[in-house]
Amino acid sequence: MKKTNRPKYSRILLKLSGEALADESGLGISPGAVRNMAEQIREVRELGVQIVIVIGGGNIFRGLPGSERGIERATGDYMGMLATIINSLALQDGLEKLGVATRVQTAITMAQVAEPFIRRRAVRHLEKGRVVIFAGGTGNPYFSTDTAAALRANEIGAEVILKATKVDGIYDCDPKKNPGARRYSQIRYLEALQRQLKVMDSTAFSLCMDNRMPIIVFDLFRPHNLRRVAVGEKVGTLVTG
Repeated sequence: MKKTNRPKYSRILLKLSGEALADESGLGISPGAVRNMAEQIREVRELGVQIVIVIGGGNIFRGLPGSERGIERATGDYMGMLATIINSLALQDGLEKLGVATRVQTAITMAQVAEPFIRRRAVRHLEKGRVVIFAGGTGNPYFSTDTAAALRANEIGAEVILKATKVDGIYDCDPKKNPGARRYSQIRYLEALQRQLKVMDSTAFSLCMDNRMPIIVFDLFRPHNLRRVAVGEKVGTLVTG
């Protein structure tokens, strides 16, 4: 089948876990993983799609597990936010080595490292063809990077959130534990909530549902899958109203 070069979306938010930049152990930053991720993003950017990215920090530090080990919760969450900034700078470096102009904006003021988050400036970067990476979560403890992704997607007028995972969509139960698990090609917000499918955390998911922001959950680790989603192929699971 002939590949189309016409994107379905003009502006997307890509939500990456920190593990997407890690080695096989899921920890640290792997130069090979960063390059692979940057190449997939460049492939979509070359279609003319405006891309914003939110990255987690779980490959370096997670606030909630940290609090379970004795670190004060708010402090642990701030440490996790700093981890997302490290990941964002790594991805920016990978993208710019491929010739993709990239800006990092952070919710935590860090003038020597990145721009502060300013919505209008972010939109202007997109209009000039730059990739924008939003780092530092929402800038507040007790909120996940899923919530940051949902918030930023609505703020900058993205048409869809692409939630990258290691599985090819949403299943009715864990496919690793149950070979008979059924994958949804499309599901409504309310059904996903009722079935407790944990697409995102409840705050992020409610924000998407209230603002009718569609979410596509897909496997980023299959070659060219990000491009396939961007041009409208039926990849992963679409969550919509």
